Amino acid sequence: MPITILQHSVVGAPARLAASLRDHGFALDIRRPDLHGIGAGGAPRDLDNVHGLIIMGGPQNVTDIEKYDWMKHEVELIKQAHARELPIIGICLGAQLIAHALGGTVAPREKPAVGFYPMSLTPVAHTDPLLAGIHWNHDQLFSCGQEIKTLPAGATLLATSKHTKHVAFKAGIRTFASVFHFECDKSGVEKLFAESKDLLSGAGVTESELRVQLDQKYDEYARLSDRLCVNLINYCFPLNRKLSA
Repeated sequence: MPITILQHSVVGAPARLAASLRDHGFALDIRRPDLHGIGAGGAPRDLDNVHGLIIMGGPQNVTDIEKYDWMKHEVELIKQAHARELPIIGICLGAQLIAHALGGTVAPREKPAVGFYPMSLTPVAHTDPLLAGIHWNHDQLFSCGQEIKTLPAGATLLATSKHTKHVAFKAGIRTFASVFHFECDKSGVEKLFAESKDLLSGAGVTESELRVQLDQKYDEYARLSDRLCVNLINYCFPLNRKLSA
């Protein structure tokens, strides 16, 4: 069975995460609900023959969910997959949708976050296999205008920062949510910054400053992001359900 990836914009591709999954022998089914809604090419109608869900970021907002039938459907899929203990990984918008689906709250940020920002693993994350080999304090990639205000009941906070209280969390056995964008390759970071131009003034950063950040921080970002991808694959996806990509 393939892992279903729900992508919500041209920019929001799974990039390094997809490459890592393929390298580990997993089949992928990449879909575009924002273009095709629910059904063929869009969000699957049910979880039959779905190994797990990866829910990408996008320019849409959880607070606008009533505008998007496909987004409401994704929330239902998250609830069902979580109840079945299927693997779920959410990134940025995907993380916010997971929080919303499981009973947390999402709201606009006081100030957008665009670029590389320091974040810290929480004490419990220091010994969690999902974050093995990840520096306790390092810069990660953000591009968001909304944030998770409260976590779902029973969720475990794994990462935090001065500007974002709930950076990453896990819920249950195989549900992982990350507000930061660990999935990008270098061209993906550049595209993400280009898509985020309307947030720059609010975030207090310029395009030239983002370019400097990218040049200075990308190598460490790439190394740690690759490690996180491998950790998620090893600990979230059961090997006995792996298929050749």
